[in-house]
Amino acid sequence: MAWVYLGLAGLLEVVWAVALKASNGFTRWVPGLILTVGIVASFWFLSRAFREIPMGTAYAVWTGIGAAGVAILGMIFYDEPASLARVGFLALILIGIVGLKITA
Repeated sequence: MAWVYLGLAGLLEVVWAVALKASNGFTRWVPGLILTVGIVASFWFLSRAFREIPMGTAYAVWTGIGAAGVAILGMIFYDEPASLARVGFLALILIGIVGLKITA
């Protein structure tokens, strides 16, 4: 169950990071509210995952999911560059996440 919590924490990190962008410097209250709830929920699920998964592994996976997810959504919805090199390095992050899961 800890890995499910960790996956949810990572997905919620993506949610709050995208909401941070959408809040336009906290000038829009709905994205700001989503950001606040997303941060609290993400950290709650991360804390639950820490109970069974080593802290370093859990934190690395959490940030990896967040970084890769935000980068992918940025390429899809915010016209950020999607070069072959960038996609390749995102694949390396995902390979690292899988490797940490396998070796944990």
